[in-house]
Amino acid sequence: RGPMDVLGQTTRLASSSALLQVLFRAVTFGLNAFTLRYLSRELLGVVNVRLTLLYSTVVFLAREAFRRACLSGSTKQNWTKTINLLWLTVPLGVCWSIFLGLVWLHLLEVPDPSVVPHYQAGVVAFGLSAIIELLGEPFWVLAQAHLFVRLKVIAESLSVVSKCILTVILVVLYPQWGLYIFSLAQLLYVSVLVMCYVIYFMMFLGSPEATKKSFPVTRMKALLPHLVEDETFVNWKEARLTWSFFKQSFLKQILTEGERYVMTFLNVLNFGDQGVYDIVNNLGSLVARFIFLPIEESFYVFFAKVLERGKNVKDQKQDDVAMAANVLELLLKLVLLIGLTITVFGFAYSQLALDIYGGSMLSSGTGPDLLRCYSLYVLFLAINGVTECFTFALMCKEEVDRYNFVMLALSFTFLCISYFLTHWHGSVGFILANCFNMGIRIAHSTHYIYNYFKESTYRPLAGLLPSPVLVLVYIISGVITGFSEVMFCCDKGWIARLVHISVGALCFAATSVTMFCTETKLVHFVRSQ
Repeated sequence: RGPMDVLGQTTRLASSSALLQVLFRAVTFGLNAFTLRYLSRELLGVVNVRLTLLYSTVVFLAREAFRRACLSGSTKQNWTKTINLLWLTVPLGVCWSIFLGLVWLHLLEVPDPSVVPHYQAGVVAFGLSAIIELLGEPFWVLAQAHLFVRLKVIAESLSVVSKCILTVILVVLYPQWGLYIFSLAQLLYVSVLVMCYVIYFMMFLGSPEATKKSFPVTRMKALLPHLVEDETFVNWKEARLTWSFFKQSFLKQILTEGERYVMTFLNVLNFGDQGVYDIVNNLGSLVARFIFLPIEESFYVFFAKVLERGKNVKDQKQDDVAMAANVLELLLKLVLLIGLTITVFGFAYSQLALDIYGGSMLSSGTGPDLLRCYSLYVLFLAINGVTECFTFALMCKEEVDRYNFVMLALSFTFLCISYFLTHWHGSVGFILANCFNMGIRIAHSTHYIYNYFKESTYRPLAGLLPSPVLVLVYIISGVITGFSEVMFCCDKGWIARLVHISVGALCFAATSVTMFCTETKLVHFVRSQ
């Protein structure tokens, strides 16, 4: 497959993943709004912060490094050895699940059983759900490597929908069940997810379509771990790369979920405040995650396939370099403009959004300030996602190892800053610490990109410079909508709110028109994909 085919398929994968992220976030968003009316903030805090952290930590530590290493290979990789390596995620997941489950049960503060019943059962269920999900890992990597877009969309949509239906039914009928509700829903979610992948491959392998695509695996038995005579059990180069990525993923997890670890282990917020923080966090990341994460995941695959890892720019095919540089520049411009739009309009509409979503429980107190800070954090998230996805796709093993030391120092600094900022400024401190952490990661990645393209004529970092006219329009929009918020929001009735929304809509329209007129190259790129 040529680079243009890969780009086309990667873009489809990114857009379908984006739709999935919309679905997940919208569903979580709706589910929180629904359950807030039936369950306590404390219960939601324990589920959405403490138990979800257990599940995501086990899954991330057990599989993230394997995913990165096994998707970095060329199309000619030995899939038998790769599948053997991927099955090691299961015993690793069991070990992490038992170890972290004991920590969650015996070392952390146990919630009051009268407010949050059945905590122990919740810990066991969420740990078990992580192990079940890891059973589908070889199927997931095969599907991702061969860009099976529809499978991912169907599997994840079905599992999310089934989880939600069960949650809603149990919340309405048996609210007194507490954590049993979320435990059963979580187990159903991972079971449906894994079954979708298994059933798809049972039907696909051996079919005429698989033969036509020259699919490297021909029968289901080949997806189980097995020895090949006179050969090693795994590809040692992949295994060593996995170890490098594992050290990095360990640190990345601390950085990604840092505030939840600080909340969970240092008790800086009570369970109720954790619940509000998580709801605002979900609301804030609704747009960020559904656009930026799929772009990052899909274009990581694109850059890894088009350019060769560890080779400098002169030793690569020049057509591929030109294409990668152009795509990187336009991606940076795209996420920068999305991030700027969210930051500018997020400041003036945070309080209104929270008031509509959760009533005065969210729109009074720290909620609006939290969401305003999150709007700024989205801009950092946007740029970091693309710069890091390019950097990780091209770093050789030694560079990955060197970067691990940078991440180690950053993890420690981030946790310290989170702790002090939270004492100083409550939950807003978490988001400010995240902005600082992302800023340093962006600086590292942009430095790598600058050095990588230094010896060529391409300057993809120019994508981070929007046109001066557009910047001016953003500034004017920010001032007008800020003034509108003071005048019309949010305790002056619905007419005033509608006026405030109309002012925002006009400013947004002016910004969009300016964008279309000044960023013609980007508009053409988005349309052509």
